[in-house]
Amino acid sequence: MMQSADMADVVAVERAAYASGWPATAFESELTRNSMARYIVLRDGGTGRIAGFGGLWLMVDEAHVVTVAVLPEERRKGYGSILVAGLLAVAIEHEMALATLEVRVSNDAARALYRDFGFYEVGMRKRYYSDNHEDAVIMTTEDIQGDAYRKRLARLAAQLAGRYPGIDLVPAGLT
Repeated sequence: MMQSADMADVVAVERAAYASGWPATAFESELTRNSMARYIVLRDGGTGRIAGFGGLWLMVDEAHVVTVAVLPEERRKGYGSILVAGLLAVAIEHEMALATLEVRVSNDAARALYRDFGFYEVGMRKRYYSDNHEDAVIMTTEDIQGDAYRKRLARLAAQLAGRYPGIDLVPAGLT
């Protein structure tokens, strides 16, 4: 889980990953004032440096993924998958029924990643992004507490554990 001490490194990842990222004050507010927010960090096993992070909001019975970011030089290594699996594990542990998110229409890699985790497209938010007014695709999952979804997540977590020994992404009671 992200800690206040991680803030500077998380902001650095955000700046490197996105042209128009959140200010540091937004992350501080998320950690200290937003009781719905849960953020995770991914540290490089060798250096301990933060290579990526993700966050979600737990709203009634819905986990809304608000951000996933990986350092550009660390992309294409499966780190985004680790972060999404970690966020979904948090959602399952908090007994959320489903997960939702918005993603840029142009971000084919992210859309494919989310589809791997059972997200499917349900709508569009026109001119959603303030930096360039790009549309956002709204994606959601089936019931993440259901057997079918739990099996999908367990399979994906096992694949990641095979690639990265020592990583444990399986929520309690999933297996």
